[in-house]
Amino acid sequence: MYTALRLQRKLKRSEAQVIVVDPEPYMTYQPFLPEAAAGSISPRHVVVPLRRILPRCQVVIGEVTTIDHAKRTAAVRTLATAEEGAGAIEIHYDELVLAPGSVSRTLPIPGLAEFGIGFKTVEEAIGLRNHVLEQLDIASSTRDPEVRDAALTFVFVGGGYAGVEALGELEDMARYAARYYHNLSPDDLKWVLVEATDRILPEVGEEMGQYAVRELRRRNIDVRLETRLDSCENRVAVLNDGTRLPTRTLVWTAGVKPHPLLAATDLPTNGRGRLPCTPALRLKDVDHAWAAGDAAAVPDVTSDEPDALCAPNAQHAVRQARVLADNIVATLRDQPLADYAHKYVGSVASLGLHKGVAHVYGRKLKGYPAWFMHRAYHLSRVPTLNRKARVLAEWTLSGLFKREIVSLGSLEHPRAEFELAAGTGRHPEAS
Repeated sequence: MYTALRLQRKLKRSEAQVIVVDPEPYMTYQPFLPEAAAGSISPRHVVVPLRRILPRCQVVIGEVTTIDHAKRTAAVRTLATAEEGAGAIEIHYDELVLAPGSVSRTLPIPGLAEFGIGFKTVEEAIGLRNHVLEQLDIASSTRDPEVRDAALTFVFVGGGYAGVEALGELEDMARYAARYYHNLSPDDLKWVLVEATDRILPEVGEEMGQYAVRELRRRNIDVRLETRLDSCENRVAVLNDGTRLPTRTLVWTAGVKPHPLLAATDLPTNGRGRLPCTPALRLKDVDHAWAAGDAAAVPDVTSDEPDALCAPNAQHAVRQARVLADNIVATLRDQPLADYAHKYVGSVASLGLHKGVAHVYGRKLKGYPAWFMHRAYHLSRVPTLNRKARVLAEWTLSGLFKREIVSLGSLEHPRAEFELAAGTGRHPEAS
């Protein structure tokens, strides 16, 4: 999206046609997913509609199934072809920009596919919010102590940004919501963070990572370092230290991997499945093909280490997109290309409302200042003035009024009531 946005600004209409293909009609600003899950931001303000922001581009909503770069064609399965049972349409191109991002990296753990919950999309974030609030309803209404304990136990696997920020925000929300249940106390809730390494949030440095662990444990969150999930069959999380945790909520945020689309192309990949690129973001030894973001292995020219690559994160991806667009324009105009160079300035992470850690430009912050910096930074980075204004307005209103703790789980099955009335299905609570 950022590449297309810059191309439509810098190219004349007569110079090129920009076609954007994506399975969704919007771009998700992922750093806001934890706050969307906690209800601090409306889900529709976490996404940016492609057609509105890219009026001079042709937006095709569909899934690229294969790319034959030798023939300069991409096979795309659109909603229409899926509905009609037809084959994929072919899109011909001159220059290819491949930036599909990443997907959750799962492991063959028994029960994970059946009971695990991801945290990569806005749908997953809102689904998780509804799920957590529904667990409070279940715990409040059941007479079975085992069901109650399982409903009030929340296990997060993965101590990176996604896992820690999601846990921090949701724990804050659930703790607040528990006060409105006559037979629940915030202390009844059990939150567990499982991390395979000896630290969490490695991006903010060891000292700030240790502070984050202390802060989470101070909130009675059980942080298990150097621990792995062995199984979660039958809604029981079994850890490699022998701990068994009956739970109805297991959130998997243990890393990402390159998008499977890369394997459906005739383009070269490295040992980790990413596209090897030159510093100018062109694929190595491949003409007319470019890549950026999580899918691209881009040399870090600012590093003193040999063969160092840019980390697959938004800080690099957004900046790479601008350089990539400028280089495409330069190619069309027979001008020299520029190398991508950006020295990593640090990271910020939220641990819930008014709590955070940061390590930026060598300075270490924690607590409220880090949390404020986290919000300020991401507000400055979210695309469009429209979204900036709406997010700021929601933050302001949430500071003046009480939290929203409504579960809209029925949104996931919008026809359930009508099917029940028509006699063609069962009510979801009956299953």
